[in-house]
Amino acid sequence: MTSSATLQQGPQEMIPRPFRLVDKEWETGDTATLILEDLEGEGVDFEPGQFMMLYVFGLGEVPISVSGNPRDPHALVHTVRSVGAVTQGICALEPGDVVGLRGPYGTSWPVDAAVGKDLLIITGGIGLAPLRPAVLEGLARRDELSSLSLLYGARTPKDLLYKQDLLGWETSPDIHVEISVDRAGSDWRGDVGLVTTLLPRVDFDPSNTEAFVCGPEIMMRVVARELRDLGVPLEKIAISMERNMKCAIGFCGHCQYGSDFLCKTGPVGTFERFERRMNAGEV
Repeated sequence: MTSSATLQQGPQEMIPRPFRLVDKEWETGDTATLILEDLEGEGVDFEPGQFMMLYVFGLGEVPISVSGNPRDPHALVHTVRSVGAVTQGICALEPGDVVGLRGPYGTSWPVDAAVGKDLLIITGGIGLAPLRPAVLEGLARRDELSSLSLLYGARTPKDLLYKQDLLGWETSPDIHVEISVDRAGSDWRGDVGLVTTLLPRVDFDPSNTEAFVCGPEIMMRVVARELRDLGVPLEKIAISMERNMKCAIGFCGHCQYGSDFLCKTGPVGTFERFERRMNAGEV
């Protein structure tokens, strides 16, 4: 058995801090949003786009982007899709349960670069979770932006995340929201089709735009290239690249993507930086 004294000999940032689950809300049939509080009372200061390593005792740990408000460090929010043993364990947690967290890690959405510009946020599926903090920060700094727009696509209406947020944002004068789904029943009154079909509805200056894009890699490629064709410089298009983070400190190599270790030099970076690798298979 490994003693606690032995554990303390490792790097401090490898030791998880205890957090208690305060509340859990199911977004979809397989995706839940968890609100966690720091048992040590310190909270977590994070930037939009950064991630934490969530550790379920007896199962292991996984990287999950923070999806809460960067201005509220004492309510740590994560939206998790149940796709494997550890994420199933996370989604099975109930209020009062304790998990371990490390972080925050990684790079963030360049909100500061959008000051004085049009901020265009385009996302698909669960990609809204890493971008939700950027939306909230954009709303908090709305007077610093020329415009703020969100284009969101999902497979079906039932797969839409943060439905209450979306309702509030759709009626807000501070953000332009467009939503589309891939397929829907007769009760859906919204758009059906690719998220890129929503771009003509947004009034933005391509030469003065910062774009944040998150979703499946094929979706990010298509969106980035369409934005490029409209005149948005590739270095002004930020995307989030996800790989299997294990140590989160650039040591183990699991998240290596070409010359990058995405736990440290990602997950957020410019499309210009990643485009060549995204065209290659098995990278």
